[in-house]
Amino acid sequence: MAETTKTRPKFLDLAVIRLPLPGFVSILHRVSGAGLFLILPFLLCLLQLSLDSRPEAGAAFLALTGNVFVKLLLLGLCWAYLHHFCAGIRFLLLDVHVGIEIDAARRSAKAVMVVSLLLTTFVAAKIFGGI
Repeated sequence: MAETTKTRPKFLDLAVIRLPLPGFVSILHRVSGAGLFLILPFLLCLLQLSLDSRPEAGAAFLALTGNVFVKLLLLGLCWAYLHHFCAGIRFLLLDVHVGIEIDAARRSAKAVMVVSLLLTTFVAAKIFGGI
């Protein structure tokens, strides 16, 4: 038998590889889902503080959520949730073979990025008073 060899790269240089936008959206979908899962104990702690009827619990909640870093974390979580939601709808449509052509897939990936950022801006303006 004739041996066929393919020239393959010895290593992948991640700084050189240019990922298309649909691949970038896919990676962000996974990262946002993992981040939302990992930050869940913090969110449950915030929920417990917000539902506690003691005055010191309310003061602790206001002190914690008044911190600039916590506000930025909550803004990031807001974006992660909205991006994960929008990308999830995109992937559900791709699963039923809607928009699987390359141009449609690129348009839907752009739409996910734009819509999730616009919704995050809108929610931040409403909830956080426009950080």
